[in-house]
Amino acid sequence: MIDLTIDTDAVRRILIKFIQEEMRKAGYQRGVVNLSGGLDSALACTLAAEALGPQNVLAIRLPYRSSSPDSLEHAQLVIDALGVQSITLPITEMVEPLFGRFPEMSPVRRGNIMARARMIVLYDQSEAFHGLPVGTGNKTEILLGYTTIYGDSACALNPLGDLYKTQVRQLARAVGVPEPILHKPPSADLWDGQTDEGELGFTYAEVDQLLYLLVDRDATPAACVQAGFAENFVTVVVERMRRNQFKRMLPPIARLS
Repeated sequence: MIDLTIDTDAVRRILIKFIQEEMRKAGYQRGVVNLSGGLDSALACTLAAEALGPQNVLAIRLPYRSSSPDSLEHAQLVIDALGVQSITLPITEMVEPLFGRFPEMSPVRRGNIMARARMIVLYDQSEAFHGLPVGTGNKTEILLGYTTIYGDSACALNPLGDLYKTQVRQLARAVGVPEPILHKPPSADLWDGQTDEGELGFTYAEVDQLLYLLVDRDATPAACVQAGFAENFVTVVVERMRRNQFKRMLPPIARLS
């Protein structure tokens, strides 16, 4: 069993300073967060409020008509606890004309469109609020490519990107993220009954340990199998990382000079 325990006090200080420094370097003092009601965005919003002051943080709730009522309620718990500014802008009327144009559209396509519509609102409101978009993606999602490129992965700075999901949960508990959010199954809430772990086919607890060996310890897939991970599980995760490498890079530019 690999110990992924973090020093939450030290990590909290580092991430708060990171937010302050990145804002300062860009010439901003305010941040904007798409607050979904989930764990990652709740933590990102909490850190931003502590770093910048709650009056300098705008939390945006962006429900679709089929979004779980819990998502709105849990986001409101964070808003109320932190005292940040907030706005609620339903995206239903933004996305449904495109859904109607392609009635055969798969849930994945619909989910990607919703994620990108939310990115549009995030960047628009960042301009209106004169703040930078603060990212909410964790290290597990980034490595697995479990993000929508130019959707939920879009941001100006990301305080959570080097924390595995299990470490996000540790830090969220330490900083006082509301209990209902700590205990809910991780979900992008893109369609009814969707959960991250159900869609991925494995738990965050399992994959975080494997990713730590592969990435932080630079272990080979064979070494991970020797360490006790199922060969098929290792193969699936390594292939997923390889296939989604393009999401972690700027688009390559053909060199002519």
